[in-house]
Amino acid sequence: MEKSKGEHAFRFHPRQVLERIGVDGFVLALLSMILLAYLWPEGGVSQDAFSLSSLANYGVSLIFFFYGLRLSGKKLKEGLGNWRLHILVQASTFILFPLLVLPFKNTFSDTSVQVLWLGTFFLASLPSTVSSSVVMVSMAEGNIPAAIFNASISSIIGVFITPLWMGFVVSGSSENMDLGSIIQKLIAQVLLPVILGIALNPVWGNIADKYKKQLKYFDQAVILIIVYTAFCESFEKKMFSDLTAVELILLGSSMLVLFSTAYGITALLCNLLKFNRADRITTVFCGSKKSLVHGTVMSKVLFSHSTITGILLLPLMMYHALQLIVVSMIARKMVKKR
Repeated sequence: MEKSKGEHAFRFHPRQVLERIGVDGFVLALLSMILLAYLWPEGGVSQDAFSLSSLANYGVSLIFFFYGLRLSGKKLKEGLGNWRLHILVQASTFILFPLLVLPFKNTFSDTSVQVLWLGTFFLASLPSTVSSSVVMVSMAEGNIPAAIFNASISSIIGVFITPLWMGFVVSGSSENMDLGSIIQKLIAQVLLPVILGIALNPVWGNIADKYKKQLKYFDQAVILIIVYTAFCESFEKKMFSDLTAVELILLGSSMLVLFSTAYGITALLCNLLKFNRADRITTVFCGSKKSLVHGTVMSKVLFSHSTITGILLLPLMMYHALQLIVVSMIARKMVKKR
């Protein structure tokens, strides 16, 4: 009997271990989509009357409609007053990140590494993520209304800022962009559904809150479809053939350095501005995170006719997994210090 108790004490479940370090089922599902795309790329490149790519386009608009539906004006107004916090979060998201990556644009001559740099800059130009930022801020006992406000306003700003940054770095290249057309598509596919959702929040907002868990699964399903189709195209065109294991390891290390640098600079500025603990937590968490939802959606619009979308999403997916792991560990450590 003693032995069985001892054995039970040392028993662990892989799922619990992964959750403890911040790796959830969605990250594993993303990896599964990449593997499926490698094994069966035909499923994502089909252009029949019904295709996964066209299905994802409709799903994208629904994601942002439901996102707007869960946003109440009252919650946004609660976070309006702290203007220094808002400016610092948005500056970190849309200015600090791109400026950290931009100096390395002409450092590498190898074509495959240049594509990875472009994907990294695309990641750097994206808005902050909403749900995980709010969850982590809540876990660490930060300023939740300010987190909701900043993550939400970041999504709207990103519709305009992200294409401008990307147009700046690809100007004159083979990936040249029609910024006017791109912004129009993002307004139609992202911004208008959000505005419609916010307008209908007083009527249906309580229903959206009630079924937010199911809506989260819907969001994730659409993202998985977009990731699968993007990687199918890249695998079909053999776009990954030039990438080496060393380059992928260096890319992962670069994502860690990027996160640590942005987080550290933002934390330093919080100290200089003498933010209180709750505001400091909100600023560093919201200002250092990037949205996988917006990244996958915008990649369909910005690089709609490109075969390198799968490669361009690699830095974002690595960063997404990294930010979940590192920030959840930091949040738990902050709570223990209380």
